[in-house]
Amino acid sequence: IHTGERPFTCGVCGRRFNQKGNLVTHYRTHTGERPFACAQCGKRFAQKPNLIAHQKTHTGRQPFTCLECPKRFKSKLSLRVHQRDHAGERPHACAECGKRFRQKVNLAVHQRTHTGERPFRCAECGKGFSQKAHLLRHRRTHGGGI
Repeated sequence: IHTGERPFTCGVCGRRFNQKGNLVTHYRTHTGERPFACAQCGKRFAQKPNLIAHQKTHTGRQPFTCLECPKRFKSKLSLRVHQRDHAGERPHACAECGKRFRQKVNLAVHQRTHTGERPFRCAECGKGFSQKAHLLRHRRTHGGGI
């Protein structure tokens, strides 16, 4: 029965949930905890369904085909994002400057140019970076690669 009641509250941001499991999953967005690890590559996930979807990428199969070009994809989501290229869709807009993006994750990365947020820190020197790739490139300057 759906009563609309949301008795479980996040102690960090105040967001409310109807089930304790949903609160636990949400709380990981604050802690960064990723308890589900891929046995093949070690990549970690906050939610088990995301791990299961990821594991399919190791099979090499690409069952999703674009109807407008010959490209094939491992996941339905990747195909959907690709189809935005054909449609010219950029559904995610920056509230600050109006720049638009195909993927929400790219918008989030872009928004750091406005906020100055640098969540990726070098363990060796403490320098912060707005993108993980920039941190990985920087770490090579310390020698020893990644």
